[in-house]
Amino acid sequence: MTAQRLEQTPQGFGLARVLGGGPLLLAALTANAAAPMPAPDVSAPSPARRAELIRMVRQDCGSCHGMQLTGGLGPALTREALADKSLEGLAITIYQGRLGTPMPGWRSMLSEPEAQWIAERLAAGFPQEGAR
Repeated sequence: MTAQRLEQTPQGFGLARVLGGGPLLLAALTANAAAPMPAPDVSAPSPARRAELIRMVRQDCGSCHGMQLTGGLGPALTREALADKSLEGLAITIYQGRLGTPMPGWRSMLSEPEAQWIAERLAAGFPQEGAR
């Protein structure tokens, strides 16, 4: 049952097939149960990736939302305009798009944590290109 569940989850990466299932799988999964490994911090992109994401938002999103993100074809993405929006909702919109609108999903260009990072930056007031 455990091996089957691991194969079906995206995070499992077929672990059951790699370890062969059975007792070996159970031993591998419980070997360090007392000392779990800390999860990597995937919510903070590298400095180089942050620069790419800032440029993407300023250029690609700016083509509809205005180069200063103050609105255009799409609504404004300023801190004030987004004050009543949830971070989760913003991240979902960035990642999946909005059905029935011109807003595309950016999942082919971003990971979910990167969409969350962008949502957090938009809610705080999006940085200019070249900002660290």
